[in-house]
Amino acid sequence: MFEIQGLNVSYGDSQVLWDVDFSVPDGRVVCLMGRNGVGKTTLLKSIMDLLKPRSGTVIFQNECLTALPSDQRAKRGIGYVPQGRDIFPDMTVLENLRIGLIAQGQGHAPIPDDIYELFPVLRTMLDRKGVVLSGGQQQQLAIARALITRPSLLLLDEPTEGIQPSVVYEIEAVLQRLKTSGSMAILLVEQYLDFASRLADYV
Repeated sequence: MFEIQGLNVSYGDSQVLWDVDFSVPDGRVVCLMGRNGVGKTTLLKSIMDLLKPRSGTVIFQNECLTALPSDQRAKRGIGYVPQGRDIFPDMTVLENLRIGLIAQGQGHAPIPDDIYELFPVLRTMLDRKGVVLSGGQQQQLAIARALITRPSLLLLDEPTEGIQPSVVYEIEAVLQRLKTSGSMAILLVEQYLDFASRLADYV
């Protein structure tokens, strides 16, 4: 359902990715592992058109996305949770969640109940600003905001980074539930081997 062919990405004259080819099957979890600085985040940003590749093709659900900007890729059904979470710190939890609905042209729709079923802690802090949340709560909020868009492919960039173990297990349980449902494919960038090996169909 998702494929990259011959992706080359550079920062100026420094090439980071060389002729990358890989695919993500429908309903599966694929984990991309590697040390810091080898291009994992660069790859995800290139998939979302936040970085412009020198060359290569991005194919999603049999459609070539290579010429499409990031907002159109999101509307096609790719959800992205970046490293560092990138929630809006001065907005409340509810406002952050609503951003996901606005991106889909449903800004006045209620937050779907299943989001709170996956992340019950968010229901208890809807009026809190993002800046006062713990790292684990921010990560749950970032994943929830991406899931509101109902993606067919979810990109997760190191969701366990800087998160306390109890919240890591909560996030893992959510991802296992999504995997079991078969409703989406997940491309997971991760350095925590145990976490990745429990979730991934392919590494």
